[in-house]
Amino acid sequence: MSAVSTQPPTAAPARRDAEETKAAILRAARFLLARTPHADITLKAVADRAGVSPPLIVKYFGNKDTLFARVMSFESDATALLDAPLDELGRHMVRHVLTGQLERGADPLLRIAFAPVQGEHGDILRVNFRTQVVERLAERLVGPEAGLRAELAVGTLLGLGVMYGIARGTELRARAVEDVVDRYAPTVQGHLTP
Repeated sequence: MSAVSTQPPTAAPARRDAEETKAAILRAARFLLARTPHADITLKAVADRAGVSPPLIVKYFGNKDTLFARVMSFESDATALLDAPLDELGRHMVRHVLTGQLERGADPLLRIAFAPVQGEHGDILRVNFRTQVVERLAERLVGPEAGLRAELAVGTLLGLGVMYGIARGTELRARAVEDVVDRYAPTVQGHLTP
């Protein structure tokens, strides 16, 4: 008669795929950059926050400078934000900011409002935000003052993101996303269409 083990089988640790791991590393680096000067952030701190080892960060991103070049880029965030026809863009942008807060706890665009923006890295972040988000939006707009209208639309979205995600407005957060979209999108759309 063989002995029967009374020990429960050990569960293998949950594994993330490469894309999930890269996303976790980027989230951790964004979190730290929003609270700490770039020079004070170590790969170990990013790794600890992301739940990975520092060598894994090196494997995926090469080094700290390459990682933070990605963190300071808004290119993919802008692609998602602007992914709608112009006549529906206001609704899409508002929904994007709100669902980003609900699903990820933050919207990557908001890092422009909270990242330390002094020095060279602050300059890079500001330039990237202007060229990759605001100017890209302005290029899509027709009619006069496209640049001003793009800045106003983005500023309006950032205000919503701050109130919803950072200040955690209780009335705002108690509403269904589509209710907020219905109320707020016309304001954003008003800047997008002349």
